[in-house]
Amino acid sequence: MINMDKLNLRLFPLPSRYTKQANNNPHNIYPELTYMTTTIRQKIILPLVILFSFCSHSHVFAEIIDRSVAIVNNEVITLSEVNELGEPLFQRIAQQTPPEHLQEALQQARIAVIEKLIDQKLLLREAARYNITISEQEIDNAIKNIIARNQTSREELVKEINRIGMSEEEYREDLREQILKSKLAGIAIHSRIVITEEAILDYYNTGYGKELSDGGYYILQIGVSYNENKGAPEHSRATAIKKIEQIRKQALAGVDFKKLAREHSELPSAIYGGDIGVFQKEEMAPFMHKAIVDLEPGGISEVVETRSGFQLFKLLSNQEGQSINKVPFETVKEDIRETLHQEQLKQLHEKWIKDIRQQAYIRIL
Repeated sequence: MINMDKLNLRLFPLPSRYTKQANNNPHNIYPELTYMTTTIRQKIILPLVILFSFCSHSHVFAEIIDRSVAIVNNEVITLSEVNELGEPLFQRIAQQTPPEHLQEALQQARIAVIEKLIDQKLLLREAARYNITISEQEIDNAIKNIIARNQTSREELVKEINRIGMSEEEYREDLREQILKSKLAGIAIHSRIVITEEAILDYYNTGYGKELSDGGYYILQIGVSYNENKGAPEHSRATAIKKIEQIRKQALAGVDFKKLAREHSELPSAIYGGDIGVFQKEEMAPFMHKAIVDLEPGGISEVVETRSGFQLFKLLSNQEGQSINKVPFETVKEDIRETLHQEQLKQLHEKWIKDIRQQAYIRIL
């Protein structure tokens, strides 16, 4: 199964207010509800009256009348726009959140979606100011890159897009918006990013040995899930094991593990390149300990099965006695460069958005 989060271009970072703190629990195979992947244009009014009307009787489904929920300069954001963009996120929250926390979680999600729509309108205004447009050829090239990155076919991509209720035309429009934002970011941000060799070495010296004590292991992870109860082939155990084995094969061939995690992992740690930090032996789940304990720094584990999926790990460093063993610098240098680049890009992007917001009239109704 193709993870729809990985069908985005990831050409610029998501502002931190859309991102929850990662759950580093190695038992957690489910992806974090952090990334609102696509603007789904279906006119769907959620049967989640609690979100917007907070009706006290759950069996009564009130008809929600479209209305304005925010004003951005001379434009309005409507409730239907919020429902369209947030529908996948709202559904996932409704399925995974305990009833006693559902109302609060949905309200927070609604606010996050409105904030995202505000940013979208501001960015589109900036694009018009710079006369930036996106050609059909650029979208075609982006789709080719996504197909290659996911090691899939166009037919499988279309099937996955349709599975989540989106047409090809809607998906292309979503990609158009991502490319547009990337071009804007290139004008306003990328030229200001500088990664020095000293910064890379300092990150290696501190980051790959930090917080280690006797018996500590600094670990990266990748995981995929399956659900046989859903019945569809893309959710099957066989599909999941095939996917994780292909990922492991790429990792063993030298493809950057963090890059693979960001693009293919279905775990919360994916947004951090699979980085789950340092674990002591006694803190590890049995399957994790078995996979990690005999690895040398830089080693890739065998695939292990969890309660609802498969995982594999990479050991970055460990400490035995007073000696810290690290993965060789040259093997992670470019990975560190990319990590530092993403950190700077995220910081500059958030500052850029903040500056644009300060110059605009914004009112949430």
